[in-house]
Amino acid sequence: MSYRPEGLRTMDEADGAPAPASAPAGIGVRGWLRWAWRQLTSMRVALLLLMLLALAALPGAFFPQRPQDPAAVAAYYADNPGAAEWLERFGLFDVYGAPWFAAIYLLLFVSLVGCILPRTRAHVRALRAAPSRVPRRLGRFPVHATHTTTASAEEVARAVRRALGRRFRVAGTAEGISAERGYLRETGNIVFHLSLVGVLVALGAGQMLSYRGQAVVVEGRSFANALVDYDSFTPGTLVDTDDLEPFTVTLDELTSEFTWDAQARDFAADVTITRPDGESRSDTIRVNYPVTAAGANIYLAGNGYAPHLTVRDAEGEVAFSQPVPFLPEDDFYTSRGVVKVPDVSPGLEQLGFTGYLLPSAVVDEAGARSVHPQPNAPLVVLDVYTGDLGLDDGVPQNVYELDTEGMTPVTVGEEPATILIEPGQEVELPDGLGTVTFDSLPRFAALDLRYDPSLTVLLVSALLAMAGLSASLFAPRRRLWVKIGTDEDGRTVVEAAALARGDDPGLEPELERVMTAVRAAAPTSQEDT
Repeated sequence: MSYRPEGLRTMDEADGAPAPASAPAGIGVRGWLRWAWRQLTSMRVALLLLMLLALAALPGAFFPQRPQDPAAVAAYYADNPGAAEWLERFGLFDVYGAPWFAAIYLLLFVSLVGCILPRTRAHVRALRAAPSRVPRRLGRFPVHATHTTTASAEEVARAVRRALGRRFRVAGTAEGISAERGYLRETGNIVFHLSLVGVLVALGAGQMLSYRGQAVVVEGRSFANALVDYDSFTPGTLVDTDDLEPFTVTLDELTSEFTWDAQARDFAADVTITRPDGESRSDTIRVNYPVTAAGANIYLAGNGYAPHLTVRDAEGEVAFSQPVPFLPEDDFYTSRGVVKVPDVSPGLEQLGFTGYLLPSAVVDEAGARSVHPQPNAPLVVLDVYTGDLGLDDGVPQNVYELDTEGMTPVTVGEEPATILIEPGQEVELPDGLGTVTFDSLPRFAALDLRYDPSLTVLLVSALLAMAGLSASLFAPRRRLWVKIGTDEDGRTVVEAAALARGDDPGLEPELERVMTAVRAAAPTSQEDT
């Protein structure tokens, strides 16, 4: 039986075969393979694999993933060595790169393609086939009508065709006129499933070809699209980190606006993007409004202050002089930072500082605090440590954390030494350790760079999936037949019926619209039943 729009067969039946049943015994290897293929390409298996893929992705939300956060994985090993070993065996620290996840992904891809191809062939055959024959007895249909008119059969036929318009596929036969619509519903269904394949392809390509990195850039300084300039970098499987397209981003100025009660209103990073050939352009990055460079989107992920501090050791030599990003911890931009000074004069102990930057500082009996994010009265509050910073141990360190295991806090009497520095001020360190100068207060921008060539395919596939799903849900599937004959008096007798699959409130108005056109062909004499 050929495909018709009002009767959707399952994908298992798309080639005219019945839904797959249990494979009988004794069918041989070829028969078993055919049976397995039919099972894999059935819609129920495709839905099962889709649900299984969603479940398989859940561990990635509960356990740290090595490609995104290797430090968190190392910490998990330290805290739970036994459980971490088993999680590693099952690939739960890299779910999306695990063989079992790839197997589910590929099976789903094959299942969808195997479902779609036979269904598409059947749909194409149905589009080429003529509408169904006119039934012998139209009166047995629930929705039917008759009309007698003085218009000729040719006039009635022309009126019916005009009423049906382009929305129906119309065929004229000796029995009458047969019309069908609803192929858009199946077309939408096929487009929806093809779009799902497009989404799967885009996601897979994105995992292999995309990369993402974060970098902190201080005003007046530049960031280059090279691995050494990233603070963190997550490459795709096929990304060659030595072959990143070069460009530089210079942060010219970062501006911010706050209300009187410290509510953020706007952040803007004015940047200059320079290509290797020397061509440059100025642009502005705002929250949720990235700029594009070499096919990558650059987002403004955060901002803060980076006080420029100069540290001189006990010999008076400059041991450290550069801006230090302090990370905001509250709405008033109370920011925490660390200064590590390993390059002191020979024979002297290394220095470490940890403390806070207060943009609008107020110091009273309760201590020092910031009352507004803008730098109205900046103040840096630091605790001082001496000893071994541990930078020569070969173990990576967080630049925003100070490892005090091999260090000793500097004290004044029995209390830890705390120094307060304002811009332009130089403060001597206790015990003749040197001095610290607060030179200036530039700002920094935390940039998030994302390169993903599959985003266009993903967007188009998602839009097509929505369009296809809407068509498959809302496009009506209808048949309509019209018989044209004559009675004893030579008048033209028109008999019509319509059929839809399921409840269709628009079916009767559709038939009435056709009959109205028939009546208009010769309105002077009409008799309806």
